[in-house]
Amino acid sequence: MLPYATLHDAETALNRSLTAAETLWFNYSADKSDYFLYCHNILFLFLVFSVFPLSYLLLEFLSRNVRAYKIQPKVNLSYSETFKCYGDVMRMFILVLIGVRTSLPLPSIWEVVAQLAVYFMVEDFGNYWIHRFLHCKWGYEKIHKVHHEYTAPIGFAAPYAHWAEVLILGIPSFCGPAIAPGHMITFWLWIGLRQIEAIETHSGYDFPWSPTKYIPFYGGADYHDYHHYVGGQSQSNFASVFTYCDYIYGTDKGYRYQKKLLRQ
Repeated sequence: MLPYATLHDAETALNRSLTAAETLWFNYSADKSDYFLYCHNILFLFLVFSVFPLSYLLLEFLSRNVRAYKIQPKVNLSYSETFKCYGDVMRMFILVLIGVRTSLPLPSIWEVVAQLAVYFMVEDFGNYWIHRFLHCKWGYEKIHKVHHEYTAPIGFAAPYAHWAEVLILGIPSFCGPAIAPGHMITFWLWIGLRQIEAIETHSGYDFPWSPTKYIPFYGGADYHDYHHYVGGQSQSNFASVFTYCDYIYGTDKGYRYQKKLLRQ
């Protein structure tokens, strides 16, 4: 709950006028407890994982023209299989509360950008090694094979995994905010961007007009689809978002060799 009774009190404490965004946040959050605000996180995750995968689902079922961009066009899931995946994922979500800031002032654009950069780098490095561990014999057989049930992934399957994997791979996602704590708005933006990226990566479509094509070292759907296509034997393409760890540690050689053969 904000420690200010009125807008005037907030402006006096900050020694300046509130921005439009800060005024909006004050009007919404001033009389709400921190716990109530934290509960928005799970609602935010449900919204992201309902709306964004649905766009790929509609493309698949309503338009045949986009099938030219489908990475594994011979694999087609039924409505029941698709929504079973969605239901399993929704049941798997748990509420995680961390000590993010909810008060004024709101962070500046540059503060948000800097913190997001830290979050992505920390998550990417940690996720790479945990994901690589999950492809050892024990990790795969006991935990990770659930996620690889979808050899041709769909957007809803991005968080589809064994409950232990959800917990383990969630650690790198929260390490960044723990190392460089920010405002809840930054946290929502981080969770939103990270999960939208995961949905896009698991979408099964490689659109040439995607803006992510212009992000250096970004993996994308085609890159991660190869990992699912190879399956349990895969020792390639462990990257979460960016591909630099795979390149540095040589775990993208199979993918690059396949691409070389396709070009020839």
